[in-house]
Amino acid sequence: MATANKNLSEYDKATIPNASKFRFGIVVSEWNETVTEGLYRGAYEALIDNGVAPNNIVKWDVPGSFELIYGCKKMQEQMVSAVIAIGSVIQGETKHFDFVCEGVTQGIKDLNVMHEVPVIFCVLTDNTMKQALERSGGKHGNKGTEAAIAAIKMAELRRNS
Repeated sequence: MATANKNLSEYDKATIPNASKFRFGIVVSEWNETVTEGLYRGAYEALIDNGVAPNNIVKWDVPGSFELIYGCKKMQEQMVSAVIAIGSVIQGETKHFDFVCEGVTQGIKDLNVMHEVPVIFCVLTDNTMKQALERSGGKHGNKGTEAAIAAIKMAELRRNS
């Protein structure tokens, strides 16, 4: 969990595996698009910064966070080294938030258990839009960047196991 003073965009490039031979899929929810596009930009830029060629990054959009599960499942079939699931669910007045968050979390967990291609969970579950914006390129950095670094490390683990 991020702390109030932690910038999620900071990483030590010397500790990141060479990612130039990897291919990544990024599945992005269109819901809360300002947030999810910020997360996508952070992920994309971190992958490029760590040697991934632009043509080795495949982006698919899905309508909402719940649809990330199916999108990631289909992306796993696309000869990628890892998949990043990007979404944003913001607390409302009903239990819908709880059901979507739990379903997406369990669905992505299931994909990791059932398939060989790792899926990185980059779904913000914030109480307010302000919190989401602060974590998608705002004062707390970008959780998308953190997800991209995790994807590189998991792709390396997969290659070496």
